[in-house]
Amino acid sequence: MSRIGKLPIKIPANVDITCNGLDITVKGKFGTLHNTIPDILGIEQMNGTLIVNVKNKTRNSSALHGLYRTLINNMVTGVSEQFQLTLNLQGVGYRAAVQGKHIVLNLGYSHPVKMLIPDGMSVEVVQNTTINLKACDKEGLGLFASNIRSWRPPEPYKGKGILYKGEIVNRKAGKSGKK
Repeated sequence: MSRIGKLPIKIPANVDITCNGLDITVKGKFGTLHNTIPDILGIEQMNGTLIVNVKNKTRNSSALHGLYRTLINNMVTGVSEQFQLTLNLQGVGYRAAVQGKHIVLNLGYSHPVKMLIPDGMSVEVVQNTTINLKACDKEGLGLFASNIRSWRPPEPYKGKGILYKGEIVNRKAGKSGKK
């Protein structure tokens, strides 16, 4: 049995969970999330907690048990509190701005990079170089942040690029001159 999977999920007061067979829907003040669980798992809801159970105990079902318990817990946390990621732009002339439903990035290319902000996600730019992303869907938030970051990943020689908050880039020495 999975050690993570057997932990109960506490349901906050402002969150509603609906289970229709294998479909689970979580509603909260920040949005609604849907997921479908495999048929080898079951869900029990009692006394403000949610428990994910396994029907057949196999190695694969144990792995899925922990995975889907974590996914459901992330759904509950997301609709009640939201997830947040912060990106920092490091480099001369690197800046960002929000224009309507797009985020515009100036990253040293000959043209600005324009990206559509997904539904259910809020983007805030602080001082042109810090991007705060908020969403209730943890997977979608990470995917959007990695798509932004893919335009200028951190490089080890000058330390320029788009970095996550608190990320440290291991610097390389570069070429040494002729002796």
